[in-house]
Amino acid sequence: MTHLHRHVARLALALGLLVAPILVQAEIIEQILVKVNGEIFTKTDLEARQVAALRQKGIQFDKNDQSDQQLRQALNSVTPQILVDAISEMLVVQRGKELGYRLTDEQFTSILDNIRKENKLDTDEKFLAALKQENMTTADLRRQIERNVLASRVQQAEVFGKIAVSDDEGRKYYEAHVDEFTTPTSVTLREILISAGGDGKTINVGQDEAAKEKAEQIRARALAGENFEKLAADASDAPSKANAGLVGPISLADVSPDLRKLIEPMKNGEITEAIRTQRGYQFFKLDSRTTSETMPFEQAREQISDRVVTGKRKEEFDKYLTKLRAQAIIEWKNPDVKKAYEEGLAEQHTKQP
Repeated sequence: MTHLHRHVARLALALGLLVAPILVQAEIIEQILVKVNGEIFTKTDLEARQVAALRQKGIQFDKNDQSDQQLRQALNSVTPQILVDAISEMLVVQRGKELGYRLTDEQFTSILDNIRKENKLDTDEKFLAALKQENMTTADLRRQIERNVLASRVQQAEVFGKIAVSDDEGRKYYEAHVDEFTTPTSVTLREILISAGGDGKTINVGQDEAAKEKAEQIRARALAGENFEKLAADASDAPSKANAGLVGPISLADVSPDLRKLIEPMKNGEITEAIRTQRGYQFFKLDSRTTSETMPFEQAREQISDRVVTGKRKEEFDKYLTKLRAQAIIEWKNPDVKKAYEEGLAEQHTKQP
């Protein structure tokens, strides 16, 4: 997949639809697979989408060589969803045309300029070469961009723009996800580590006793009023010595249970006892503490609305597509393709919450 195709695909994926490149084969009599309100979807259209879907999975697809069993399985796995997406796209774009939406020359020029800039197609020669690689013309590209734009406008006008979050819904979300709006208690510490040597698995009694004694001596100096930061910078064996022993701020929930028990009752400026850790003997000074705070519902309302709306968008858009399908005249010309489409719809339904 080239940069140009990826850019057009990104526009489509933003709409929740898989849009394939348009392959121009005017000289070939097309095999029509289905008509949707009179608009045809052909075998060439399906193959183009299959190629795009398999490319995304890193699978190369030659439509003239489908003897490979693994390839056939890959095609069978992607085709049902491809058909669902294709029919959905056709219905939404048709609705956009009914509403009078269109892509203006100014809009097309603006989008085209962005595509060229993002893909570094700074000359007409490079741009035309990229189109040729995708077997597209500028007119083909414009038609595809217009379909993306129309689909986006329909989604916004007929679905997303009508989604509202009631106060009751907001409060229910807030109560169920109160942790999302709560900042945990955090602490900023200063540490001093006196290494006991060894590999951390075995203990050399002599080295261990010496490390413990040294740690107690330095701790006593800190308790007597010597500057903790200077002691850490001079004597600590921890990497934090470069920052005068600074550790944090860190969430108290992320601190080991044993250390948390020591820190929780402490006041700012107090120093823990020296504790034996895997690295040696450590003690800490509590520099500062922030208490846990929960954002009030009124302050969190905007965030809550965004999150609830995001969750409702797919659900409401699926309902909208179901309505469009019920109102559409869909004429299947190939029973196998119809069966695959129905499998795609059934799979989509089982995935819904």
